[in-house]
Amino acid sequence: MAMKDAGSVVANAGAERRRFRRVRVDLPGRLFIPADSREARCTILDLSPGGAAVASETIPEAGASVVLYIDSFGRFEGNVVRRDDGGFGLAFVCTPSKRERTAEQLILFLNKSLVEDTLLRRHERSHQKGFAKFTRADGQIIHGEVTDISVSGVSLKTDIRPPVGEFVLIAQIAGRVARHHAGGIAIEFVGQDRNHTEPGRHINLVRH
Repeated sequence: MAMKDAGSVVANAGAERRRFRRVRVDLPGRLFIPADSREARCTILDLSPGGAAVASETIPEAGASVVLYIDSFGRFEGNVVRRDDGGFGLAFVCTPSKRERTAEQLILFLNKSLVEDTLLRRHERSHQKGFAKFTRADGQIIHGEVTDISVSGVSLKTDIRPPVGEFVLIAQIAGRVARHHAGGIAIEFVGQDRNHTEPGRHINLVRH
């Protein structure tokens, strides 16, 4: 029965990997294995709302239940779906609301890192309009014309209008569709320190 359960966990994990996009991270964490009350320090190598890749000297058995504490993200419960040299893969067992919250945390984490990296680079600000593209949550890439840009967001002329509230990635900056307008959509940047960001600094426009 244990082997059958472990096989089911692995199969379900494959579906989870297809549903959730992973983000490469390098975060300290701690793991707890309830079966034998072991605890150990670990490093999170990649993370998604559905699971994580963990590097650790302590590697639980396949199918084992694990409690994982990740700095800045909190507590997760899951099952081991693969083992390899120096680590293991974990499929989270959590509610849809927990997964949604984790997705938002990941977007903010990624955006904060990208903004900090971008602020190290000093590009000339462009006042010209141009074309930009954004990536939807499902990986679809949409092209549009920039009609307005500011510290807080960007307005695009596009025939494709994702639902209001959908998270997108534009020029490596995370955003949320704030509203629809006659010509397209308005995207609000999320997770930025607006006191240290100039309008349009991050959007690389393709001019024609």
